[in-house]
Amino acid sequence: MLPDKQHINLHLDAHSVGLDVPRDQEPNYRAAADLLNRRYQYYLKLRPNASAEQLWMYTALEVAVALQSDVREKSLTPVEKELKRLNEEVLRALKS
Repeated sequence: MLPDKQHINLHLDAHSVGLDVPRDQEPNYRAAADLLNRRYQYYLKLRPNASAEQLWMYTALEVAVALQSDVREKSLTPVEKELKRLNEEVLRALKS
């Protein structure tokens, strides 16, 4: 194992996952595992007859959609700021 990595064990429902992760990212991995477990439990309550595989698919889809929304929002923010600035400049020029 590299010196800037550490081995952690995460528990996802009934499964244990061992990973070597960057030391500075360890809290993020633990938080991600907590999020996945919370969402899995949510879907388990919502769909008690679903298989574990189905529940993980619902969980993965929800997390993926949230990630895509976040990526899209972050990528559009600079464009929206620039458009707002240009719009204000055009309005000022039209008033002159």
